[in-house]
Amino acid sequence: MLTVLLDIYLAVMGASIGAGLAAIGAGIGIGRIGGSAMEGMARQPEASGKIQNAMLIIAALIEVAALFALVIAFIVATKI
Repeated sequence: MLTVLLDIYLAVMGASIGAGLAAIGAGIGIGRIGGSAMEGMARQPEASGKIQNAMLIIAALIEVAALFALVIAFIVATKI
C-alpha cells in the first residue's frame, strides 16, 4: 500500500517538475527570440517586417512545443 502511494506521489511530482521545466524553457526561448529580433531590427530597420514575421512564427512553434509538454505532464499526472 505504501509503495503504491509513493509511486503516485513520485509520478505527480515528476509531472509537476516537467510542466515547470516546459514553462521555463518556453519563457527563455521566447525571451531570446524577442531580444535577438529587437537587435536585428535595430541593426537593419528596413528588414524589420521580415524579422518580425519570422519571430512570430518561431515564437508560436515554441509555444506549441511547451503546451504539448504541459499536456503530456498533466496526462501523466491524471493517469494514476
